Amino acid sequence: MTREEEALVEAVASAYRERGVDGGVRGHPAFHDLDAAGRRAAFQAALEARALERALSPRGQSTTVAAVLARLRR
Repeated sequence: MTREEEALVEAVASAYRERGVDGGVRGHPAFHDLDAAGRRAAFQAALEARALERALSPRGQSTTVAAVLARLRR
């Protein structure tokens, strides 16, 4: 995997997602730049990252869960 592909995988695996003007969550644009193997690698990296986040969280929550709960509490 090239450095460019690795950067795309890391971007897609991150928990950050932009929001549209309607407030909806958008998919990461880099997803479309990955081939099938890159998408599988991003999925696996995301699973591992969320597991680490849960392990480090006092409440056992991933950043995704924490963001969703924060939004619901508003």
